[in-house]
Amino acid sequence: MPRNKIFVDTSAWYAFIDKNDRDHPAAMNKVKVLDRPLLTSNYVLDEILTLLKTRLGPSIAISFGQKLWDQEVSVLVRITEEDEARAWGIFRQYRDKGFSFTDCTSFVLMERLDIDTVFAFDDHFVQYGKFVTL
Repeated sequence: MPRNKIFVDTSAWYAFIDKNDRDHPAAMNKVKVLDRPLLTSNYVLDEILTLLKTRLGPSIAISFGQKLWDQEVSVLVRITEEDEARAWGIFRQYRDKGFSFTDCTSFVLMERLDIDTVFAFDDHFVQYGKFVTL
């Protein structure tokens, strides 16, 4: 799973799904031109399911969650215990940033799998400074 994959963050999944999200048009346009397979993590799955259920209801959360679970729209990679330990270190080190723990697990996973490109609408990946953000 090297650099030929694009990591997808919660912010991009949400913008793609919610037609009322301010970034929805940009997400739709970006998805049309993505030229590499998508990858996301089980932590992002957790985050997007919770967000969708809270904001758009359980039916949308379950429908989209099933597509992620079945890996129809993205490869789903699990965060390991080692990833969690490294993410905890990042979370403690960057206390001046707004990184969630899930963000930190995403950074570690991307580094472990040598993925340099992320599809995201928040600025946390830019702040971390190691990835190309679409």
